Amino acid sequence: MSLFNVFNVTGSAMSAESVRLNTTASNMANANTVSSSAAQTYKARHPVFEAALQSASYQREESVPVRVKAIVESQKPLTAEYNPAHPLANAEGYIYKPNVNVMEEMANMISASRSYQSNVQVADASKQMLMRTLQMGK
Repeated sequence: MSLFNVFNVTGSAMSAESVRLNTTASNMANANTVSSSAAQTYKARHPVFEAALQSASYQREESVPVRVKAIVESQKPLTAEYNPAHPLANAEGYIYKPNVNVMEEMANMISASRSYQSNVQVADASKQMLMRTLQMGK
C-alpha cells in the first residue's frame, strides 16, 4: 500500500467520523424536546458506514476507504408521558419524548472523537514518513 493511499483512507474515515459526531450532537441537542404526537417527535439518528469498494475491487488494493451510506432513524420506542398540565399535551393528556439515550450518545461521541483523533495521528505519521523519505534524497 502506498503512503499516498493512507491519506485517502484516513481522510474518508475523518469525514465519516465527522458525520457521526454531527448526528450525535443533533441527538443530544434534541434529547429534551417534547411533542404532542408521536409522528412529530424527534427520533434519534445514526450514520451507517460502508466500505467504498468501487475502486478497490479491480485494483486489488489492500486498503479501502469508508463512506457514510445513510443516516437512519432509531427504531426504539418513543417515551409517552402522561402530563395533562403541559402546554403541548394532546387530547388524552400525553406528551411524547424522543428515543435518545444521553448516556449512549455520550459514549458514541467519545468513540467518534477518539476514532477521529486516531486517524489524524495516522495521517500525521504518514506525512512525517514521506517528509523523511524526501530528505533522504538530499
